[in-house]
Amino acid sequence: MNRNCCWWPDFHLPKVPLGIVSFAMLVSPCFPQEGAASTTATEAASPSRLPVDPPVGKSQSQMNVNWFYGSYVPKGVLLEALNGKQRWELYVRQTYTTWGIYIKTTLFTVHDQIHNTNPEWGGGWEGFAKRLGTRQAQFVVQNSVASLGNGIAGWEPRYDRCRCDGFWPRTRHAVARNFVTYARDEKSLRPQFMPYVGAFAGGAVSSTWEPGNQHWWVSGYQSAATQIFIGVGVNWIGEFAPEIGRALRHKKHKEPKP
Repeated sequence: MNRNCCWWPDFHLPKVPLGIVSFAMLVSPCFPQEGAASTTATEAASPSRLPVDPPVGKSQSQMNVNWFYGSYVPKGVLLEALNGKQRWELYVRQTYTTWGIYIKTTLFTVHDQIHNTNPEWGGGWEGFAKRLGTRQAQFVVQNSVASLGNGIAGWEPRYDRCRCDGFWPRTRHAVARNFVTYARDEKSLRPQFMPYVGAFAGGAVSSTWEPGNQHWWVSGYQSAATQIFIGVGVNWIGEFAPEIGRALRHKKHKEPKP
C-alpha cells in the first residue's frame, strides 16, 4: 500500500495556530541537529519538486528523534516495524536522554509562570520549581503510557513524513496522522488512541498534587483534549521542518552584514 496523499480521507482542515507556526520559525534551525544517533542531514533540493530527506543509514533512518516534534521517519525511507529493543531505545531517547526535551519542558514552564498557573504556588523560584516538576512528570507519564500501549498493541509510535508534494496534501497527511496510525504490518490503519490515553494519564496523575482540588478525571479530560491541537501542530511542524529550517538559513545568509 502506497502511503501518500491519495489515501487520506478528504476533509476540511483546521487552521494551524499562528503561535505554533511562529514558534516553529524560531526553533526550526535546531531541527536537523536532533536526528538519530545522530542523523545530521541536509535535505537535497530539486528544481522540479519539494526537497526530500537524503539517504541515511538503515538503522538510523528508522530511529530519528527530534527534541520538539518527537520521533519520525524521513520522507524517502520505507517505514519498517520496530522490534521490542528498538521500541525501548526510542522510548528512552524520547523521554529522558534527548537534551532538547528539557528545554521544551522549561519553555512550557516559563509560559505557566508568566500566566501564574496554579497561583497558590506563587511566582518565585519555588513556584517555578513546582511548575517545572509538574510539567516534566506529565511528560514522562504521557510518554510512558503511550509507549507501553503502542508496544502492547504493536502500533506505530513514529510520524512518517508524507510521500507527496504540495502544501495541502502534506498538511492533510499531518492532520490525519494525529488520529490514525499503522498496525504491526505498517499498512493497516488503527485509531491513534495511545497519545490521548497518555495525555489523560499525565493530567490525571498531576492533579493529585496540584492545588485547587480538581477531580482527576476532569484534569485528564482537559489534557486529552489539548492533545488534539498539540498533536496536529507538532505533526505539521515535523512535516515541514526541513523546508522551514532551510528557508531560515537561506534568509540568514542573505542578510547584509552591518
